[in-house]
Amino acid sequence: MTITIDRNFLEIKSIDDLKESKKPNYNHAIKKVEPADFQLNKFFYKNIGNKHRWTDRLIWSENDWIKYVSSPKVETYTLKIENDLAGYFELINHANPQEIEIAYFGLLEEYHNKKLGGYFLSEAIKKSFLKKNINRVWVHTCTLDHENALKNYIARGMKIYKKETIEI
Repeated sequence: MTITIDRNFLEIKSIDDLKESKKPNYNHAIKKVEPADFQLNKFFYKNIGNKHRWTDRLIWSENDWIKYVSSPKVETYTLKIENDLAGYFELINHANPQEIEIAYFGLLEEYHNKKLGGYFLSEAIKKSFLKKNINRVWVHTCTLDHENALKNYIARGMKIYKKETIEI
């Protein structure tokens, strides 16, 4: 079966353009995963991605996961509410040009509709611009992602710079 998907590529070029979402009233923490833990990335990828057809990494071996998360270009951050894992994002640092890609971003389903997505995305963008000489943060989303994904990116100040329609 073939599905037609609309994919949008978005960017933000300055921290000054960020429209932050307010901090949630939950006891929470956002932390960089150190040392890298491929099992954590794999857990989030499978559990968040299963509703959104994230499939490209499902064939990865443990060595593929370890190599990816161990790259100095890749950083993973988690969101915990109380002491429970709630979401994650992966940042990929592209050296030339000086930009950060938000490669994966999401919340576990039980944390949807709790006013966390906007705040968590604001923090991902801020952490990206804290890197040295970053001129651009970008992401792509598609019609398979959460229904509020595109609205959230735009609400944070990101702008669409490219659109495409693909079939899978």
